[in-house]
Amino acid sequence: MTVLSEKTDVTGDDHVMARPGTPLVEVRDLAKTFDVSAPWLNRVVERKPRQFVHAVDGVSFTIERGRTLALVGESGCGKSTVARLLVGLYEPTRGEVRVDGEDIATTLKGPHALTLRRRMQMIFQDPYASLNPRWKVQDIVAEPLREHALVRDVGELKRRVGELLQSVGLSPADAEKFPHQFSGGQRQRISIARALATQPEFLVCDEPTSALDVSVQAQVLNIMKDLQRDRGLTYLFISHNLAVVRHVADQVGVMYLGRLVEQADKRALFATPRHPYTRMLLDAIPDIRMTGRSRTPVQGEVPNPLNPPSGCSFHPRCPHANARCGAERPALLELPGVGIRVACHAVEEGRI
Repeated sequence: MTVLSEKTDVTGDDHVMARPGTPLVEVRDLAKTFDVSAPWLNRVVERKPRQFVHAVDGVSFTIERGRTLALVGESGCGKSTVARLLVGLYEPTRGEVRVDGEDIATTLKGPHALTLRRRMQMIFQDPYASLNPRWKVQDIVAEPLREHALVRDVGELKRRVGELLQSVGLSPADAEKFPHQFSGGQRQRISIARALATQPEFLVCDEPTSALDVSVQAQVLNIMKDLQRDRGLTYLFISHNLAVVRHVADQVGVMYLGRLVEQADKRALFATPRHPYTRMLLDAIPDIRMTGRSRTPVQGEVPNPLNPPSGCSFHPRCPHANARCGAERPALLELPGVGIRVACHAVEEGRI
């Protein structure tokens, strides 16, 4: 059985980059607000105001070509909303997403929308829900090729589907089967093959392995890293599993209640986490090697997003919070000389 371990070949440390140092994706002050108000009549009768959730609140980052940025955090922190904003499934309330310098919100409304959609694809969390159970695998994988008019000949279409299935470790003969004839890991491979059909440059992966067994997770992650190395793909990887993130990411961003609280190189973040929330997340990981290090479980609950705390959103759960933390929201500042960005007054003031 293949399991995630330090020796599992999914770290990607030696993979070949496509033009390293050049940002393919730039996210600037991205925000998304959802109106979750009760129906108008209910509000009038009960005399309640409209309610809004700031699911994403001023997130900024870049992803270099051929690299992987992982976003982590507890459920409800806004990771999946960021993923959907990056592929245009949601329209931002504020801010912008640029791919190769072009604002995707503008491009997706113009004549080049299909060209941009070919360059960006998404892999969803649930392989059981993301595949049409009435379609054969041939039709599922071929759908993007037909939609974008990339292949018109039936024979060529069948050949391309077979190649895509082989690229994710399946057989061309599997094209004649239905999704229910496959395991969860095989279904996710089909989803990856479908995403690769348009030869994209950028893949947004929304917890692509969370519904799979640990042994199957390793297989799927190895396939994704091989594809990244061979095709120069750029990934945004959404996950709540820090063990997975440690193996697949180059950079890690930690989100809390819609905001980015820390971003750093993978090695730096796991070796010397700066933000108290990042420390709590890492301390909560079981010490399998029994090194004897002290562990501090994550304290408290995520606040109600309809009524977030003032100042720093994390201050009610933070052991280092003071009066300033409760009154003033910290900015995401870059620490001099280390390439780490942290939004924390205690770090800025040198208290931790």
